[in-house]
Amino acid sequence: MLLLMLASAAAFPLDSVRRPLIIGHRGASGHRPEHTIESYRLAAEMGADFIEPDLVSTKDGVLIARHENEIGGTTDAADRFPDRKTTKIIDGKLVTGWFTEDFTLAEIRTLRARERLAFRSHAYDGQFQIPTFDEVIVLAQEFGKRLGRPVGIYPETKHPTYFRGIGLPLEERLLASLDAHGWNTRDAPVFIQSFESGNLRDLRTKTRVRLIQLGATAAMFDDAGLKAIASYADGIGAEKSLVVPVGADAATDLVTRAHAAGLLVHVWTLRADKEFLPAVYAGKPEAEFERFRDLGVDGIFTDFPDIGVRALAR
Repeated sequence: MLLLMLASAAAFPLDSVRRPLIIGHRGASGHRPEHTIESYRLAAEMGADFIEPDLVSTKDGVLIARHENEIGGTTDAADRFPDRKTTKIIDGKLVTGWFTEDFTLAEIRTLRARERLAFRSHAYDGQFQIPTFDEVIVLAQEFGKRLGRPVGIYPETKHPTYFRGIGLPLEERLLASLDAHGWNTRDAPVFIQSFESGNLRDLRTKTRVRLIQLGATAAMFDDAGLKAIASYADGIGAEKSLVVPVGADAATDLVTRAHAAGLLVHVWTLRADKEFLPAVYAGKPEAEFERFRDLGVDGIFTDFPDIGVRALAR
């Protein structure tokens, strides 16, 4: 049943039936500053099946691609707008910094992206703009035509309850953009993901696009949890240690149980950096991709789509 569901989706690459999808996590973020057109473009060129824009809102209601609405660490907002620094409560946590909802799109256009992690290259800091969601869709569609294969998008709604609470809901604008570009359909190469379940349940009543419930705890994906998720979503996005626990000899049964519930399993996030790669793989990131492929996952989020494509082509 699971294979038929994938194979019947005409806009998906057919080889997704034979190997996990490669999802460019924030683009090719191991090589370029995350959530930039250049990062997404490189991911597509490297062979990623999907590119992943995290979505937040500007003050004037435009969806842009940032991992968080706090952008002090991934842009030069602190240098250009020092007076915008503030402290807010985001999902119950105090956060101090610069927030997208305090900037208009015109102001966001003046900012430049920078690498978030200190141990990665900063050679591209200050060179790239922050893209809108519409620009990411256009890029994916244009690259799909150029490469002769689908390049899908995998947007995540970030802090949806918070944004709805300040009058800047994400979901309606997300669907409007998909509508405008002809991708609000069941067979479009689109997954919508969220850590929250309320907005996914609501989205299920408004779109047939595939929905993915993100989670990082085993309790969320127990048998009762999987059954509940299957009532509104098409799959789960599981933190990788829920499938292969760090330091454990054996994998869990999460993939088997999720498939039995009719759910796809996408895992996050595989990275080649020594700071992230588990020691068991002895410095060989390809081995981690092969391990998850052999366990039957349906998709893999990675900062290094080039390594994933190479490993899974074997």
